[in-house]
Amino acid sequence: MPRSRADREGSPFTGIGPVYMKELADHLSSIRMLVLTLFIIVFGAFPVASSLQQLRTTIGSDAFLFLRIFTIEPQQVPIPFVQALNFVIPLMAIGLGFDLVNSEFNRRTLSRVLSQPLYRDALLLGKFLAGLTTLAVAMVALWLIVFGAGLLLLGLPPRGVEVARALGFLVVAIAYGGVWLAVAMLFSVIFRSTATSALCALGLWLFFFILWPMIAQAITMAFVPPEITSLDQFIGLQELALALQRVSPGTLFSEAVLGLLNPETRTLGPMLPSQMRGAIMGAPLPLDQSLLLIWPQVTGLIAGMIVVFSATYVIFQREEVRA
Repeated sequence: MPRSRADREGSPFTGIGPVYMKELADHLSSIRMLVLTLFIIVFGAFPVASSLQQLRTTIGSDAFLFLRIFTIEPQQVPIPFVQALNFVIPLMAIGLGFDLVNSEFNRRTLSRVLSQPLYRDALLLGKFLAGLTTLAVAMVALWLIVFGAGLLLLGLPPRGVEVARALGFLVVAIAYGGVWLAVAMLFSVIFRSTATSALCALGLWLFFFILWPMIAQAITMAFVPPEITSLDQFIGLQELALALQRVSPGTLFSEAVLGLLNPETRTLGPMLPSQMRGAIMGAPLPLDQSLLLIWPQVTGLIAGMIVVFSATYVIFQREEVRA
């Protein structure tokens, strides 16, 4: 029989290594991983190819040429790179996590696994870390492809600060994927049917991706007075709209990427004339200032991932496992 919480001995994370390695090997060797990796690379490569075609005409006139591959204006390419990733990263994370736990229930292997010297803590965390590592492998592969294509087609090496900002972008993208991996894992624990958990995770993603911006706008419009009589009133409405939009992980991801990969970004909210006093228009921010600018968004993504995983952990600990 699986051990109860009253019989615990030693660290609750004993055995996390074998679970992590086994799940990671399953992910990396599965056909699903191959399909998802090709999916994210193809959807990322098409915007990159369009961006590079536009940037080849500006070689030497931009100090952050490599970063423009990620942040080129939407009017210049059919699909901006960041918007494409905002679309495909959740899909890949959901594809990796929607059956992490309920598939064990359906195969009747969960009770046998937990009958070993292994706690539920280690099982759940090992599965999550393996999925997050798999997602990170795909993102690193895409990141290397982008930089390799830039070196070949632009003929210029990236500067150190560009590499540092691009590495920061990679961390933000993995944290964003971790949020949706935790969401998919939550539904995998709640529902025994893999189809139901996949549909619920995709439905939540579509809600935030399509419906939430319209709902946030409608809520903001409900607070708009018949006449705006002061600047403070206008700023308050703008901050309310931004706060509602930032409930969506996609908004946090987009803002963090904008502040990190576009060094000229000085604020992610409404800009007041007093904030521009003494500033040089178009001058890039140092890396440390950009990191301070996006710190709330990055913290929000990591906190969201931890909160959702904690809810998954609590529900999983209360579930009954039968042979």
